[in-house]
Amino acid sequence: MADNKKSMTDEDALVFHAQGRPGKLEISATKPLTTQRDLSLAYSPGVAIPCLRIEEDPSTAYDYTAKGNVVAVISNGTAVLGLGSIGALASKPVMEGKAVLFKRFADVDGIDLEVDTTDVDEFVNAVRYLGPSFGGINLEDIKAPECFIIEQRLRELMDIPVFHDDQHGTAIIAAAGLLNALDLTNRDIKTTKLVCNGAGAAAIACVELVKALGMPSENVIMCDSKGVIYQGREEGMNQWKSAHAVATKDRTLQEALKGADVFFGLSVKGAVTGKMVKEMADQPIIFAMANPDPEITPDEVKAVRKDAIIATGRSDFANQVNNVLGFPYIFRGALDVRASTINDEMKTAAARAIAELAREDVPDEVAAAYGGTKLVYGPDYIIPAPFDPRLIVAVPGAVAQAAMDSGVAAKPIIDMERYRQELKQRLDPTAGMLNLIFSKVRSNPRRVTFAEGEEERVIRAAVAFRNAGYGYPVLIGREDRIVKKMEELGLDGGDIEIQNAKLSHRNEKYAEFLYKRLQRKGFMYRDCLHQVNQDRNVFASCMLALNETDAVVTGITRHFHDSFDAVQRVIDTKKGEVPMGLMIIVSRGRTYFVADTSIHDTPDAETLADISEQTATFAQSLGLEPRVAFMSASSFGNPSIVKSNRISEAVQILNDRRVSFEFDGEMSPSVALNSEQRERLYPFCKLSGDANILVMPGLHSAHIATRLLQEIGKCTVIGPLVMGMSKPVQIVQTGASVNDIVNAAALAVHDALR
Repeated sequence: MADNKKSMTDEDALVFHAQGRPGKLEISATKPLTTQRDLSLAYSPGVAIPCLRIEEDPSTAYDYTAKGNVVAVISNGTAVLGLGSIGALASKPVMEGKAVLFKRFADVDGIDLEVDTTDVDEFVNAVRYLGPSFGGINLEDIKAPECFIIEQRLRELMDIPVFHDDQHGTAIIAAAGLLNALDLTNRDIKTTKLVCNGAGAAAIACVELVKALGMPSENVIMCDSKGVIYQGREEGMNQWKSAHAVATKDRTLQEALKGADVFFGLSVKGAVTGKMVKEMADQPIIFAMANPDPEITPDEVKAVRKDAIIATGRSDFANQVNNVLGFPYIFRGALDVRASTINDEMKTAAARAIAELAREDVPDEVAAAYGGTKLVYGPDYIIPAPFDPRLIVAVPGAVAQAAMDSGVAAKPIIDMERYRQELKQRLDPTAGMLNLIFSKVRSNPRRVTFAEGEEERVIRAAVAFRNAGYGYPVLIGREDRIVKKMEELGLDGGDIEIQNAKLSHRNEKYAEFLYKRLQRKGFMYRDCLHQVNQDRNVFASCMLALNETDAVVTGITRHFHDSFDAVQRVIDTKKGEVPMGLMIIVSRGRTYFVADTSIHDTPDAETLADISEQTATFAQSLGLEPRVAFMSASSFGNPSIVKSNRISEAVQILNDRRVSFEFDGEMSPSVALNSEQRERLYPFCKLSGDANILVMPGLHSAHIATRLLQEIGKCTVIGPLVMGMSKPVQIVQTGASVNDIVNAAALAVHDALR
């Protein structure tokens, strides 16, 4: 979290949570509720039938209700993040956020419940009777030692998984990293000595899981604020600490760390010094996991021990111990086999699966998105990246198998390979890849010119772009107006560059450049100078053409074609490609690409083929397997549509080019997006699944379809992305939000990096 704090303001966070419908969650129906018959089936009288069936056989609740995919995220707000005991109501944004992570990473529906009591008995009684509603219980942000009592009692009382993520989530990811660190340093877990500083919920869970993996109890020393927890100590002890007391003469953390192989820190900033690290064993393993500031920073460790392997809880250092690598996928596997609990076998299976994933070859698209450096198993890569799309397959599969092997699965999976394929299809990896793109941009910030720099939305976007660490914005406009607007908005824009197109000393150079391009197209020098002075899109594009900026963003004050016309006067089309507009549509966890949505009125066959190939290449760069459908009002010639022959010609052109991706057409949307119908009516079609790239037959249909999806389809729409230009330019829609503009600028930087 620490680096994210630097990239956002309090106002950013408040606006994010308050804009549109307040909060981060809503309930969405999974069945049609349009006609009276739909309502009769969903409620009275039809609902009585599954009720009676469940009464006869309670296990059928998993067949007729959402129980099997719903987890309750429950807290009393006594230990919220680093905020402490802020109360149940104040914890609600965090619990909603946890539910969002469940959905985003594992397609698990999370419902947040805030229980307003600090009494253990009251809390347990409030939760224990909720069992019929949920497939699992995720306890969150409950202080120790109450969290131990609550989890243990609920596990005994309930027949569904109960999991306190603050304990076990951290433990599982730390254990995964430890397994790999031991492997890299050629250590045997049975002879390794570990010192853990901290004796709260997460620390005790870490120690217990490490012991479950095979580390002997006598090899683990735990410390708290009063020093080593040794046998015979009485001060500040409880039953959970006593379980990990050892016979030792060490009384301080410094004494315990002498000769130690591993340090686990779940305590406070500055708890460990360079001198302590220096006295550890060769190739020390240091997991300083205090948040937001670790017990000792990686730089401080490296200053005294260059042979150390280091992990922290922060995303701005290598080897982040991040719970999101664990809990969504652990519950996914547990729910899918209807596990009655999450036991040690399932936890260790998750840890081993995460560890093994880090040892595998990292896909290029994942590696590229993390700063362009190839991620290779080694001291700086012992834990997978949080947005690695392979996690959804690796971890739930291992957890489900462990649940079956240990006898806690009520619904064993017969075909594990088929299950893994189903897991892969649950989440479209593209959404994660988009986040990886932004991570790459943050690691490689570039200079971006915002052509409409006097507009309020653009100014806010430029500041947000800078704050997010994506790059260095340049605003085109009159400085006095921009500065005044920033002051009115309360924005800190002191270091943002402002260029006045009318007063710039660059104008003559830009005009000369433009005149050389346009002199044989009817333009005189004074025409070019006038354009540079008066048209901010031309001025910004000249900056880009002459490599004085890395990308340009425009569009909110002029229609797309007007903006694109100005850009085209200055920027060439990329050799071998066609200019095009691409929309990315994200709906219910699936991603679709729609092209061309902006430029070509009625593209000919060759252009349609080019559009499909460019879109497929872009989709592949995001880790998606392209399946291209050429769209039409007809499907494979029925009914016959005027000018549809250019679509079949485009298909033939791709055949002749021998492209590597799947494609076919012409076809209607219902055929392209419904593989069951397509296989039944058109078994000869070459697509192996639902299409994810929709190549539109013309601008009218493309524009109407994407705007309908945006306005009434409840879809997330990104774009149009301008593709096929020799320099990175993005033209947003006139109604674009601040977030849309920031996304466009980040994608422009990614284009520059490519």
